[in-house]
Amino acid sequence: MYRFLTAVLFCASPVVALAQNSDTDSAAGYSHRLDLQARFDDRSDRDHRNQYRIRYYPQWTFDDDGSWSVNSFIVTGDDFGSSHNTIGDGNSQKIYVRRAYVRHTSSWGKTEVGIIPTYKGRVSSSGLSKDGWIAGIRQVVELDSDSLLDIVVGELDETDPAKALHLPEQANYIEVEYTTKINDFHSYELSLERMTGGNFLRGEYRYKTGLNHTLFFELIRRLDEPDSKTVAGLTGDFAINNTPLSYFAHYSYVSEGIGPRAELTEDFLGTGHGFSAELSGRINAVDDMEWFVRFDVVDSTTRLLTGIAVSLDKD
Repeated sequence: MYRFLTAVLFCASPVVALAQNSDTDSAAGYSHRLDLQARFDDRSDRDHRNQYRIRYYPQWTFDDDGSWSVNSFIVTGDDFGSSHNTIGDGNSQKIYVRRAYVRHTSSWGKTEVGIIPTYKGRVSSSGLSKDGWIAGIRQVVELDSDSLLDIVVGELDETDPAKALHLPEQANYIEVEYTTKINDFHSYELSLERMTGGNFLRGEYRYKTGLNHTLFFELIRRLDEPDSKTVAGLTGDFAINNTPLSYFAHYSYVSEGIGPRAELTEDFLGTGHGFSAELSGRINAVDDMEWFVRFDVVDSTTRLLTGIAVSLDKD
């Protein structure tokens, strides 16, 4: 609790001078979101596991237009990129506060200060895990209606969730990312990154068809070593007998020398050639609940995941 309060105070002090008018539409007060998941995890290189995940997102908004807020993230799991506990494993029952930060939004973008998220919006296959954190500051600037500039400076050093709220001691994380939508079908991102002791160039191109399908290509290239991660995939929605379904599939290659930059990404399984596919759909009998089935393979390691998830919002 002491670390949590310390982090909130750390968040609040530098950002007070940034207040501006906001166009957002939100009432002052407390709100939260709760995401729950239960799954069966069967990997070829270890015994199968029954697991559960709790993600809790509390938010305190301080003005009627919603421009100032304190946000947090409380989640199960014991690793930067892991948020699942294993049922029956007494050493696995972990839950930690992983983020605590102040956010200010305005007509020109947003500012986040504190123990902040690893992402500004959607998480890419080449992006850092959505369960992770960075100690620092993010400034997102809306250059125009279709383009954003995202600048993050801070520390990414400790990957133990028990130490997530430690205040930064050095600025070893720098990211400058440009995102733009060319038209209704084409968009891309380009970023320069300094993290995990390396320098990286990341690029992403997305092509959205008129049939609710999106084709994407992603590349992380380490600039100080000849190593990279490449991703190519397809995601979208379709229906069978009027039942809506969502899918996600991609091929990836991760070279061994790319280091922790790959290990801290979403759903990392191993280096080498890999393939992943997921299918999910709504459970009509229960609001906001869905089922999912996922299959991953990286070289000689295979993995099957299946389960149910539910998301609950509360104002």
